[in-house]
Amino acid sequence: MNITTPIFLVGAERSGTTLLRLMLDHHPKMAFNYEFEFAVDQIDAAGNWPNLPTYYEYLAYHRIFLNTGFGIDHSLDYPALVNNFLLQKQKRDNKPIVGATVHHKFHHLIKIWPKAKFIHILRDGRDVARSNIMMGWAGNMFTGVELWIIAERLWQKLSTQLAPEQHITIRYEELIQNPEKVLTQICDFIGVAFDKAMFDYAQHTTYSLPDPKIVERWRKQLTNYEIQLAESKIATLLTERGYPLSGLPLLKITAWLRWRMYIQNRWRKRLFRIRRYSLGLYLQEVLSRRLHLKSWQKRVKLRISACERQYLK
Repeated sequence: MNITTPIFLVGAERSGTTLLRLMLDHHPKMAFNYEFEFAVDQIDAAGNWPNLPTYYEYLAYHRIFLNTGFGIDHSLDYPALVNNFLLQKQKRDNKPIVGATVHHKFHHLIKIWPKAKFIHILRDGRDVARSNIMMGWAGNMFTGVELWIIAERLWQKLSTQLAPEQHITIRYEELIQNPEKVLTQICDFIGVAFDKAMFDYAQHTTYSLPDPKIVERWRKQLTNYEIQLAESKIATLLTERGYPLSGLPLLKITAWLRWRMYIQNRWRKRLFRIRRYSLGLYLQEVLSRRLHLKSWQKRVKLRISACERQYLK
């Protein structure tokens, strides 16, 4: 059985994808899987499918895939296999519509599902960068905006390949400030009626109901210099997407500034990982990767995955 029109929620990480995915998954007719990057991450730049034995090995220590509990049907080719993962989610939840969140390489999805529909969620890049730093994915605002830049440029390219009825863009800020209105727009796009059960996620998860106070946190939580670091890289993208600039002078991006931000980013990310995993486990991860010792790498990745699961509880 093939799922021809899945719904994919795409956008930069820390853009509100988890919150919206929970809302969608609580709709009586929608089953929405969390991070589905494992379906596309191993596809190469030319769009070639990964070698299946190598892909099975990749899945064997992929933390998010392991958490799904999906089975692997070794009789299927690659497109059929990743389609089967969605089918398992759909059958498990017993709902007619299935979808998933994808943050990276989502342009490959239309090669597997040409008729797929896409919900693109957009959030102010300054808030995305601030949140990336809090997650340990970036060491400063200058580098923190990179994931947002990549996702927005990727969406800009993908959206031109889609028919108008295949995609919709919603703003995180509007979702928070007027959730029922935005969710109704999304439901109309998908072809189902809005259902207040979409807000039941707050009873079953650690996520609270939308609070307008969390919009534009960058204005209160960032220093002027941090705002300038971000805006100096994404001023054009922000204004193109309707986000007004702070009015602070833009910094001149010199080679010295880039180098300093790069070094700071590396060290802060490294320290974050040491604090989370311990120095010993961090060093094992570095050494096993540099020495290309696959069995050791696998053991270390499984231990890191266990640390992540504990942290996210």
